[in-house]
Amino acid sequence: MTRAISLHDVSKAYTRGARVVDRLSLDITPGEFLVLLGPSGCGKSTVLRMIAGLEEIDEGRLLLDGEYANDLPPSGRDMAMVFQNFALYPNMTSRANIGFPLRIEDPGTDPRPRVDATARMLGIEDLLDRLPGQLSGGERQRVAMGRAIARHPSAFLMDEPLSNLDAKLRTHLRAEISRLTAELGVTTIYVTHDQAEAMSLGDRVAVLRGGVLQQVDSPRVVYALPSNVFVAAFIGTPRINLLRGLVRAPLDGAMTISLGKQFLRLPEPLSLDHQLLRVQQGREVIVGLRSEAVRIAKHSSARPGEVPITGLVEHVEFQGHEILVHFNTGSSPAVVPDLEAPRPRPGRPARRRRRDGSVLTRLRERTTAGRAGPVVTLDHPEDAGSSAVTAESRLPGDLIVRTTPDLALRQGMQVPLLVDLAHLFVFDQQGDRICPHPERLPDLGE
Repeated sequence: MTRAISLHDVSKAYTRGARVVDRLSLDITPGEFLVLLGPSGCGKSTVLRMIAGLEEIDEGRLLLDGEYANDLPPSGRDMAMVFQNFALYPNMTSRANIGFPLRIEDPGTDPRPRVDATARMLGIEDLLDRLPGQLSGGERQRVAMGRAIARHPSAFLMDEPLSNLDAKLRTHLRAEISRLTAELGVTTIYVTHDQAEAMSLGDRVAVLRGGVLQQVDSPRVVYALPSNVFVAAFIGTPRINLLRGLVRAPLDGAMTISLGKQFLRLPEPLSLDHQLLRVQQGREVIVGLRSEAVRIAKHSSARPGEVPITGLVEHVEFQGHEILVHFNTGSSPAVVPDLEAPRPRPGRPARRRRRDGSVLTRLRERTTAGRAGPVVTLDHPEDAGSSAVTAESRLPGDLIVRTTPDLALRQGMQVPLLVDLAHLFVFDQQGDRICPHPERLPDLGE
């Protein structure tokens, strides 16, 4: 049996004035594989522990199959948890570790048939008589997964189960987890900070930042239509190029987005998305370009929807099947503090009601509560403060382009580039996506 899990305006604070989870609402359907994704300290493990019953919920409601479960003890929730550090009993063999929860649940039943069946499923039959100290990291994680699977729970809760393993083994076990959960059809919530894991495993991905849910959707939608600049920057390898831009929309000329020394000329007639940019006239925006949205080619070979710029090669990264070229285009990068800062920032202070506050003031506080602080920094590097590491000091250039390894590029070359405006993202100063438009307006001519 699998189950539905719902969180309604759930909040958690460990110390006074610091919320690690802030009014989170999520609905997980029976049999769904949901990934909680975010940087360290964003509250994703806390959410998992609240669902498991290992942490109390300060505010909000947890519903299991539609029934209130805030006060239900962990033993009554019928969930199995897989931890990052394996959590195996060192003095028990693999067989005893897998069978331990079965003996606790039903002391009068022989657990060996279910243990053997689980071992065959995971391919660890030859490890059943070994102690954890005699196993490798990958083998111990398989045993820990076997302990969870053998119980036949209604939900799996996985807290970064692969983060302590090497890259090759992570890829292999990732495929195993995907196969097993699909075969068992059990609701699974998987916590990770690795966006590659999230994109390859999840039916849906829920992105958290500062304890606030930023977006929840399928991996394809989260990548192609990020709701804000934080999601866009957190999802994708290499990271999306984020540049400071200025919209210029004269009544008697073409609309352009200035990128400092160069500009993107929007082709006419303007698309619906580009028409909506007129309201940003004279305002600073953040332009997002993924590495595949720009190609190295002569300006004369531009396709419809492509506009020319040039770039100075500053660094070339050879990746084997491709190269990543770092260009200097004369643009200024926009900084996402939660990704650039060396440590996650402390949680947002809890709001206290003021007796003298007006209704309008309280409404304004409630409206801005879910933002978890500014998403981007548009200040110049010298004004950004010492706690933020600017993009300029982290990587050379301001634009990364992915291309084939047969191109002979060297530092200092001036290279023609073509930008595909069909893959152009534009975000406002608060970091919210304004292009492509979140909700496409209906065509009144239809």
